[in-house]
Amino acid sequence: MPETDAVSIHGRWKKLDGDRSQVLERARECAKITIPQLMPPSGSGSATKFNTPWQALGARGVNNLASKLILALFPPNQAFFRLKLDDEVAAKISQDDNANTVVEAGMSKMENDILEEIEGRATRMAVFEAAKHLVVTGNSLIFIDDEGAGLRVYRLDQYCVKRDPMGNVLEIITKESISPLALPADLRALVTEDGDTQENPIDQKPVDLFTRVVRGDGIWEIRQEINSKEVPSSAGTYPLDKSPFIPLRWSALAGEDYGRGLVEEYLGDLKALEELSKAIIEGSAAAAKLLVMVNPNGSTRISKIANASNLDMIEGNAEDVSFLQVEKFNDFRVALETIKNLEQRLAAAFMLNTSVQRDGERVTAEEIRYMARELEDALGGVYSVLGKELQLPIVTVIQFQMTREGKLPKLPEGKVKLTIVTGLEALGRSHELVKLNTWMQEVNVLGPDVVAPYIFVSEYIARVSLATGVDQKGLVRSEEEVMQKQAEAQKAAANQETMGNVIKSGAAANAVKGMMESGNAANLGAAAPTGS
Repeated sequence: MPETDAVSIHGRWKKLDGDRSQVLERARECAKITIPQLMPPSGSGSATKFNTPWQALGARGVNNLASKLILALFPPNQAFFRLKLDDEVAAKISQDDNANTVVEAGMSKMENDILEEIEGRATRMAVFEAAKHLVVTGNSLIFIDDEGAGLRVYRLDQYCVKRDPMGNVLEIITKESISPLALPADLRALVTEDGDTQENPIDQKPVDLFTRVVRGDGIWEIRQEINSKEVPSSAGTYPLDKSPFIPLRWSALAGEDYGRGLVEEYLGDLKALEELSKAIIEGSAAAAKLLVMVNPNGSTRISKIANASNLDMIEGNAEDVSFLQVEKFNDFRVALETIKNLEQRLAAAFMLNTSVQRDGERVTAEEIRYMARELEDALGGVYSVLGKELQLPIVTVIQFQMTREGKLPKLPEGKVKLTIVTGLEALGRSHELVKLNTWMQEVNVLGPDVVAPYIFVSEYIARVSLATGVDQKGLVRSEEEVMQKQAEAQKAAANQETMGNVIKSGAAANAVKGMMESGNAANLGAAAPTGS
């Protein structure tokens, strides 16, 4: 359990910062060969010149995988969550069609309002930045501003976290350097040093602002400290599931306060690719250097070669002149083959587009889709972690803030559930749809006439609707409605057939009458209908 509030936040930060040192070292090592600025070395600033990796595959993989995560977890123009009534409440309301319609419309409007608020806060941009930190360092912290200003992402070196053995967060401390100019006037006195005569606060050095969030009895307790002094009116509380501080992990390991990133899992391949790329680039530069060597004891003069123009004729012996060659082609070839194998493995790990298509011109679309699904399966564990620690908290906190501001009505406690409908659940539905379609294709080999009597079309439509996430209410007719429509169609067909017979009989009768009136008895037999 975290220490009591009697300890200053700055002192508590020093303790947790020491425990985090090894985690920071691993994170900086992973960032160095991918995107160095994601986790800069200690003491870095805006003027720091970061090391440029010799290969770009690491950076490409991080950006690509972060983009895919955002599209899977926060799909554009589509709600990634649903508000659902408790089963008991839903059963009561379903008995009244009018009430059910009103409730469904109200819930849908609330979902749209929350989604608009999420988009309006530039959530996707902040989450993309957090996703890159997760892939590289395995950790990130998101803060959702209470005043709707947006989301802020903290790097691993800007916060400390403490968890229990089950992975539940017990304590979070953030540290941020802030200019006195950004502080309210009443707080500038806390940061002004004794004897400081500078009137312009912009000339003062940045100060460290510490924010501590501690888990209490069903609540989060928060307070701030600056210059070892508590910030007035900074103490407050949040409900346990509605804290604006959301610590994220790429992989959750038992007994560890911090997660580990994907880059750390493939650090060996990335380091090997980095060293081989460096060797190939430097060796290629050496091989590209062109030097002409002239035998000093030969008859050819160096000055004549140096001053000769194209197609000039000079006196000399061709055997006296040669070009300096590295003669490392075979060694470079081994290195290039190794680089190719490393790039293929890393491309598959980071879900780059080239990793889902084999070499060759005749690659079917179904093969690409299948291989893409296989790669997505590898992130199933990540989806489960991020669904619980990212998607659900973001929606819960923003809904709580909107309700507190009066933008949403207050819902009865425990009567409405928030459900995530993307990520791991979406992957499961996608696989179910693939299995359904594959099964239908295999069964149809027997022929539609053979299969039709055995297939419940309504059940198939219901399962496809569930797998695609489409609400079939108001879209698909029920069994009773289908039977009624079929009966009406059969009745209409029977009536049409009867009317046709009546018309034919009437036409025949008119023909007979006409012939009798004209006295043409010879044609009477031909005009009479068959069987009359």
